[in-house]
Amino acid sequence: MSAPVTASPSHTDPNARTAEAAATIVVLAALLSLQPVTTDAYLPALPALTQALGGSMAAGQLTLSALLLAFGCSQLIWGPLSDRFGRRPILLSSIVLYTLAALAGALANSVEMLIVCRTIQGAAMGAVVMCGRAIVRDLYTPVAGARAMSKALTGLGVVACLCAPVGGLLTQWLGWRAPLAGVGVYALACLMLVLLYMPETLRQPNPKALQPRTLVSTWAMVLRHPTFLSYSLLTTASYGGLFTYLASSSFIFIDVLGVSRTHYGWVLFTSGLFYFFGTFLCRALMARWGLARTVAIAGVLSITGGTLLALVAFMGWHHPVALLLPFYIFTLGHGIHQPCGQSGCVAPFPQAAGVASAFNGFMMTLLAFAIGLWLGRSMDGTVWPLVYGVWGCSILLAIVAWWPVQKFAPSS
Repeated sequence: MSAPVTASPSHTDPNARTAEAAATIVVLAALLSLQPVTTDAYLPALPALTQALGGSMAAGQLTLSALLLAFGCSQLIWGPLSDRFGRRPILLSSIVLYTLAALAGALANSVEMLIVCRTIQGAAMGAVVMCGRAIVRDLYTPVAGARAMSKALTGLGVVACLCAPVGGLLTQWLGWRAPLAGVGVYALACLMLVLLYMPETLRQPNPKALQPRTLVSTWAMVLRHPTFLSYSLLTTASYGGLFTYLASSSFIFIDVLGVSRTHYGWVLFTSGLFYFFGTFLCRALMARWGLARTVAIAGVLSITGGTLLALVAFMGWHHPVALLLPFYIFTLGHGIHQPCGQSGCVAPFPQAAGVASAFNGFMMTLLAFAIGLWLGRSMDGTVWPLVYGVWGCSILLAIVAWWPVQKFAPSS
C-alpha cells in the first residue's frame, strides 16, 4: 500500500507558501461552514415544506433535531476512521454521501423521507466538520492552529450571515425545495475544493486506530486529558449560549417582542456580524497576549454580555435592542472562544486528533440537544428562557476560561 500524499511546506518560494496557506484556510472555512449552511439555509422554508408534505409541526422540527443528533453521534465513528485511513478519503466519501442525501431530500414526497435524508446529511456533515478541525491539528501548532481556526471561522461567519437571507430568497422565488437542493450544490463546491486544494494532511495514519483495545485506550486517554476537558468545556459552554439564542430567538423576537419576520432576518444577520468581528479580535489578542490570556479576556466579554442581558431583563427593558446589545458582547466572546477552544482541545493529540475532534463535537451537540429539550418545556411566552440560558452559559464560560484553561493551556 503506497504512502498517502501529505500536505507539507515543500515550496521554497514564499509566494507559493502564502498561496498554499491561503488555499488551506479557504477550504477549512468552506468545510466548517457546511454546518450553518445545513441548519440555517432551510429554516425559512420549514413552515412551507411541513405544510406541503402534510406533516405536523413536531415532524418539521424533527428534520432539524434528527440532523443535529446524527451530527453529534456520528463523529464518534468518523474520528477513529479518519485517524486510521486519513482525512482526505473520509472527507471525499462523506461529502458525496451528503450531496446525494441533500438532493434526495429536495425530491422527498413525504416528511418521513425528508427526516431520513436529513439524518443522513447530519451524519455525513459530522465527518466533514470533524475532519476540518482535525486538519488544523495536523498542519499547525496549538497557537498557530488557533490563528488558522479563527481565520477559517471568519469565513464561516460570512457564510452564516448569508444563509438565512439566501434561504429565504430561494424559498420565495423557487419554492421550498430550492434551499434543500442549494445545500447540495454548496456541498459539491466543497467537494471540488477538497479535490483541488486539500491533499492528505495526516502524515502517519494509525493502522491500529480501529482495533477495539486501541480505540478504548485512545478514548480513555482523550477523555482523561485535562487540556482536552478544559478546552472542550470552553467550546461547549460557548456553543450552548449561542444555541440557546438560535433555538429560542425566533419565537421570542417575533411572537413575544413583535419583531416582523423581515426584521428578524436582520437580527440574525447582525448577530453573525459580531461573531465575525470576534474572530478578528481573536487574532489581534493572540498576537499580543497568547492563547490562554486571550481566552481569559474573552471570558470577561462572555460574563459581561450574559450578566448585562440578565440585568436588562430584570429591569423590565424587554425591547429587542435592549436584549440584543448585551448578546452582541457575548457573541464577540464566542468568536474568540471557538477558534481557541477547537484548536486547544486537539493540541495534545497529534496522533489522535480525529478522536479528540469527534468528542469535542459530540459534547457540543449533546449540550445543544439537552438545551433544546429544556427550551421545549420552558418556553412560556416570556424572554426568560433566552435570558437564563445565555446567562447560565456565560457564567460557566467565565469559570472555565479563568481557571482550568489557564491551568492546562497547551504549549505553543
